[in-house]
Amino acid sequence: MSLLLQGRRCLVTGGGTGIGAGIAQALAGQGARVAVLGRRKAPLAGVVASLGGAKAGMLAVAGDVTRPQSMARACASVRKAFGGLDIVVANAGVGGPNRCAVPGPDRWDAIVRTNLDGLYHTVEAALPLLADGGRVVAISSVLGRFGVPGYTAYCASKHGVLGFVKALALELAPRRITVNAICPGWVDTEMATAGLQLLADGLKTSFAKAKAQAMAAVPLGRLLEPAEIGATVAWLCSDGARGMTGQGISHCGGQVMW
Repeated sequence: MSLLLQGRRCLVTGGGTGIGAGIAQALAGQGARVAVLGRRKAPLAGVVASLGGAKAGMLAVAGDVTRPQSMARACASVRKAFGGLDIVVANAGVGGPNRCAVPGPDRWDAIVRTNLDGLYHTVEAALPLLADGGRVVAISSVLGRFGVPGYTAYCASKHGVLGFVKALALELAPRRITVNAICPGWVDTEMATAGLQLLADGLKTSFAKAKAQAMAAVPLGRLLEPAEIGATVAWLCSDGARGMTGQGISHCGGQVMW
């Protein structure tokens, strides 16, 4: 069986847990060499080991997407190890509520700095390494399609990801680099569990009842798995998707249908 991404060199930010780990697994499973970037060493080491380690061409890279100098150092490490990049997946992100018109924690700066500024710093640092004909994939959210009260920072940042992708796709089109976004819905991760618990607390109900209420808004009625998002990323990075750019793909169990 031929592998879709044999020999491709990839960088995945936020790759130590959740969706990022699922993306790293999917890319490696299609034959790619993957640099997994994050702030915490232990989760990165675990993911890289699960991919076969350094002997299989995998790399753990310490980096903070909110800090341009950190990303510059991280990409220098990737250049040294890989020589360049064919795929950049900007996945790092944080969730949760923030205070604006309704009470909540004052988290605007932290959320926007990670989810939107972090995307910019990732792309800015990685572009000099990215080969012509390469791929950029950013992870947005279904909350980049609609709003949720109490989540102004998260919604704004994920809407911003889609605008960034559309503009960058035009900027990089002369180099045949495609730029796309994926908008996941509920995915079985620690972030989703925390979000469901917040919903339960707000409704003063059990976690199970809050989850059931959330799944009632998903036509397929279930949480997605990180591997499913990873499979979509792998396809976007394959030759079969070389004509797709500037798009936001909602992979969400039907929660958004446009």
